[in-house]
Amino acid sequence: MEASVILPILKKKLAFLSGGKDRRSGLILTIPLCLEQTNMDELSVTLDYLLSIPSEKCKARGFTVIVDGRKSQWNVVKTVVLMLQNVVPAEVSLVCVVKPDEFWDKKVTHFCFWKEKDRLGFEVILVSANKLTRYIEPCQLTEDFGGSLTYDHMDWLNKRLVFEKFTKESTSLLDELALINNGSDKGNQPEKERSVDLNFLPSVDPETVLQTGHELLSELQQRRFNGSDGGVSWSPMDDELLAQPQVMKLLDSLREQYTRYQEVCRQRSKRTQLEEIQQKVMQVVNWLEGPGSEQLRAQWGIGDSIRASQALQQKHEEIESQHSEWFAVYVELNQQIAALLNAGDEEDLVELKSLQQQLSDVCYRQASQLEFRQNLLQAALEFHGVAQDLSQQLDGLLGMLCVDVAPADGASIQQTLKLLEEKLKSVDVGLQGLREKGQGLLDQISNQASWAYGKDVTIENKENVDHIQGVMEDMQLRKQRCEDMVDVRRLKMLQMVQLFKCEEDAAQAVEWLSELLDALLKTHIRLGDDAQETKVLLEKHRKFVDVAQSTYDYGRQLLQATVVLCQSLRCTSRSSGDTLPRLNRVWKQFTIASEERVHRLEMAITFHSNAEKILQECPEEPEAINDEEQFDEIEAVGKSLLDRLTVPVVYPDGTEQYFGSPSDMASTAEHIRDRMKLVSLKRQQLRHPEMMTTES
Repeated sequence: MEASVILPILKKKLAFLSGGKDRRSGLILTIPLCLEQTNMDELSVTLDYLLSIPSEKCKARGFTVIVDGRKSQWNVVKTVVLMLQNVVPAEVSLVCVVKPDEFWDKKVTHFCFWKEKDRLGFEVILVSANKLTRYIEPCQLTEDFGGSLTYDHMDWLNKRLVFEKFTKESTSLLDELALINNGSDKGNQPEKERSVDLNFLPSVDPETVLQTGHELLSELQQRRFNGSDGGVSWSPMDDELLAQPQVMKLLDSLREQYTRYQEVCRQRSKRTQLEEIQQKVMQVVNWLEGPGSEQLRAQWGIGDSIRASQALQQKHEEIESQHSEWFAVYVELNQQIAALLNAGDEEDLVELKSLQQQLSDVCYRQASQLEFRQNLLQAALEFHGVAQDLSQQLDGLLGMLCVDVAPADGASIQQTLKLLEEKLKSVDVGLQGLREKGQGLLDQISNQASWAYGKDVTIENKENVDHIQGVMEDMQLRKQRCEDMVDVRRLKMLQMVQLFKCEEDAAQAVEWLSELLDALLKTHIRLGDDAQETKVLLEKHRKFVDVAQSTYDYGRQLLQATVVLCQSLRCTSRSSGDTLPRLNRVWKQFTIASEERVHRLEMAITFHSNAEKILQECPEEPEAINDEEQFDEIEAVGKSLLDRLTVPVVYPDGTEQYFGSPSDMASTAEHIRDRMKLVSLKRQQLRHPEMMTTES
């Protein structure tokens, strides 16, 4: 009985062998009853199948049957127990009926089991699930009964189906292979019948069956290894342990017969090869020397552009593709001939070697021609690629040269000039690369082998050579024109750099002059404590004015230079409308402030000189006593100086600016007033000499 026949019944799991064993090493057969009515016929079929699996030796140790009645009624349990007598009477040694929590009528059950004990031939005990370990070790019980043994019914069923399928297929295959192998050994069999036997093929693929067997054996051995760890893995059942040697034996027989079958196939192939090799060799030789060579004779150009070279390459690839099919035949034939030479008869060696040599000569010659043509077209494609890249670089360089330069500052001009130089250098490198590619292509053309079978290729080669040289000369001329334009552009850009430098320096001169004006108004405020110090301040101020004059002259010269450069570049200088008016305006303001500073210092010198002269004269001199005009002059100069200190500097645009801060001016004015008080006191002393006598 096969599992595939009763597969729907087996899937119901009416009974199963979990792989667990009792303390006598007998197998444990589990019958899990359910709430629904159990079909006794299906249960009987299931038990018959399960009991056909273990070996006779295993059956002799007896079975322990666990009837799980926790979800069933007593009459069903009783029927199952009685059925065991008919199905496996000799093999059952103990029946454990697992009772439910709400037990059946104790008298009935006890009476029935005790009454039927002798007739049944085996012992029946009633036990609760938690006390089942008194008779069976926990590791041999499944989880349903509180044990640790893992059992997967569908997994076991699938493995069983695979085992039975392999056994059936391998047995049938062994018979077919034996028939084929034995038929090939009958030397006195008629030729017609022997050919029929030799052409007979197995109904299934031997490789597939062998692979299935190896996978099954590996699975069985792996499960056995896992079961020996003592953990919770599923322990192997006896049917699995028994299946291993069966699978191994079948695999050994299959390998042996399959090896013989392969030898038969090799002999068959050798006989057919001998009949086909010569015909195929002549087919290859005739095509290569005929249509194949004619295709190569028609191809000689290299194209005048990338697209043309690519088209020729595509055409050549089509030719190669056609040749590849015949080269593949050549490789196959060469391998077949080599194999026959190694295992062939003496009378076949000379003919096979002659065919092999003829085939090799033609194929190698044709392959060399294809390779040369492919290399030539690849070199032409690279040459045209470099030429196109160089042409694009020259176009880009020419585009830069044709666009007028309008940078914002000198740094951008320097960047543009650097980019221009880099592009020119890139063009030089590209032209050098084009020359190298062109020379290499010319060398290949000049060294072209005469594989055209007598055809004169001089005219075609001359056209290719003229095209290559023409491309290189044209690129050289374009590069020379760009170099000339770069020289002109470089000069113009250097002039623009100088122009921007002059404009920047002129703007800097304006800034410097503004700073000098600011310093004049904010720091040049002292008028000196005496005539000598005031003269020193006046001398320093004149030097300060000289510095400002030099700065102004420097700015004017720079602006004049920008005008000259703009005329040379034919452009409008931005400084003529911006920097020059600013420079003149700041210089005018500085001149006005400087003149005011000079006037104040000169008035201060006059004031201090006259005051010091009066203050230093002796009172005994009579001419000094009556010099009233001198005192009046000193007083007038002092008042004028004080008034001038309060007056701001007025620029041509109407704006006003004071020297220093009000506190600075107040300090200077206070010093002048003190000096005027001393002069006034001196005047009084000269008018009233008795005051001096009294004081003395």
